[in-house]
Formats: sequence, structure tokens, C-alpha cells
Amino acid sequence: MPVTIKNIAAELGLSVSTVSKALNDYPDIAPQTRQLVKETARRMGYRASAAARSLRTRRTNTIGLIFCIIDRHLTDPYYLDLLASIGEECSRQGFDLLLSVCPARRLERSAYERMVDGKRVDGMILTGTRHGDGRIAYLVERGFPFVSLGRSERDGDFPYVDVDGAKGINDGVQHLIDQGYRRIGFVGLPAELVCAGHRFQGYQTTLEKNGLALDPRLVTHCDCLTQEAGYRAMQRLLQLDEPPDAACVCSDVMALGAMGAVQERGLAMGRDFGIVGFDDIPMAAQVQPPLTSIRQPIYEVGTRLCRMLIKVVEGEPLAESHVILGPTLVIRESSGPYQRGWAR
Repeated sequence: MPVTIKNIAAELGLSVSTVSKALNDYPDIAPQTRQLVKETARRMGYRASAAARSLRTRRTNTIGLIFCIIDRHLTDPYYLDLLASIGEECSRQGFDLLLSVCPARRLERSAYERMVDGKRVDGMILTGTRHGDGRIAYLVERGFPFVSLGRSERDGDFPYVDVDGAKGINDGVQHLIDQGYRRIGFVGLPAELVCAGHRFQGYQTTLEKNGLALDPRLVTHCDCLTQEAGYRAMQRLLQLDEPPDAACVCSDVMALGAMGAVQERGLAMGRDFGIVGFDDIPMAAQVQPPLTSIRQPIYEVGTRLCRMLIKVVEGEPLAESHVILGPTLVIRESSGPYQRGWAR
């Protein structure tokens, strides 16, 4: 049987009213009594009724998250890990997660209005910030609590967690250069994403630092983050009169498709051609050859997003409102030393 306030009151020899007030931090209860009641409640395994909490605080104790499936399929391991980390932290904090899938960008505004104006959630988590992001403009205008995965042009207006994409690509491109590759292609994210620009900046800066000219023909952007998009992008690069000998691909899922296009040409991955991906999804270590990838700390990202949003919802100050986490280069066989050039 669940522990009730009556059980706690009987255990301590206090009135039900006193226990209830202590649990809800009423000022007319002595601090020592509040502490004793809360310690006893924890020891006995008491859990407050979600319905009662909601009535008292006028909150739903629910966080909203909307995925637009044109950005990434929900089967993408990156987003599955993000969703798992947010869901687990919500559970630890006593919150629920309301997930909605939007089938088209033109329906996105109405999806947010249903959650926000319908008072179904206390706050929103945004993913994949875009240039001129209408979601951010709407939530700022409504004064509704939210945090985002990713920065935008409105950095000072809202809290966010991001991963340093420029540094990640810098590390990946530098690794390819150190392995002997010189014509390094770049397969980027959809240009509307803010992080796409950060990653391209890392590519451009690293080439310049190593005295390598940026060849615009070696740069291509995908319109979606799928294996098929990565495959088509790599095909375009390999059909050039002077094709690349390596590529930094801005998502592991796209990199898997790119590897297929390279291998179709009869090129040996990690010898004739090097590839570095981004995300370090579990499949990166399992493909043949295993994919070198820039690991995002995605569980930490999801956990921080959730904790920050709950603090905003509860009116607590944030120790940091703008968090940028560092990625890690995980080196595997797809970026082995370039051998074709040495044999010539």
C-alpha cells in the first residue's frame, strides 16, 4: 500500500494538517518540524500525489517535446538517445514528458500552440535551432518557458545547451590531415540549421591553419539527415574531375551512406579514402570498417536540457544559462593512414 500523509502523521504523533503543511513548506511550521517530517516521508517512501501537486501549483508537471520528422527520422540513434536521456531525467525529477510528432514544417506552429495555449505542458524543449527560427520567436513572444538544443541569432534571450561543432570538425579534419589526406571534402547539414554554419566554420578554419586552400567544389550540403542523402552527396563528390581523397561528414547516419558510395567505387576505406562522421552512434563501431566519429555527449546534453528547463519552470536561477559542451574524436579504421598517395 502507498504511504499516505496519515501514515506519516501517525508515525510522528503529529496532526495530518501539520504534516501536510510541513511537506508543502508552509511558513507557520517550525523549520525543525519541516525537516523531521520530510526526512520521515523519505524514509517511509512517501510520494506526493501528482494530481494534488498540479492543483496546488497550477502546473502539469509535464515537459513538451515536438519532433518534426522531416528533420530526422525517429529511428535515428542520435535522437533516440536524446529522447531517452530527457525521459530518464524527467522521471527522476517527478515530471512527465509529452512527445508529439509533426509530419510537416507548415504544421509546426499549430503543434506548439496546442501544447502551449492548451496548457498541456509547463515548458518546452526545442531541438535543431534554425536561422530565423519561428518556434523561438513564438515562445519568446508568449513568455513561455523553454530551453533549446542549439544556439541561434538570439543567444541572449533564452537558455540553451549546445555542443561545440566547430571544435569537433576541427579535430576531425586535423586528424585526416595528419593521416596524409589533402583533398578533404565536407558533407554538411541542411543549411537552415544554425549548427551547420558552426561545423563548416571548423572545416574552413582547419584547412586554412594547415595551408590548404578551400575548394568550393568539395563542399556539399544535404537537405535531410539520412543514409540516402549521404550516399548521394558522396556520389556527387566522387564524380568530380578531381575528387576528394577524404571527407568529414556532419552526421554518422549520412556517413554510413557516404561509405557505401566510396566502397562502390572499389576504394578501400581507411587506405584509399578516409571518412570521419559526427555523433558517434552505436552503429559507428559496428560497421566495416568501423567509422571514426566525433562523439557528442548526448546523454549529458539531454540531462542538462531537462534540469535547466525544470529550474526555469520552478522559478529557480540557473547557474549557467548558455552551456557549450566539448565533443570527443573517436578514431577507428575508416580514417586509417592514406596509402594511395604514398604509393605514387
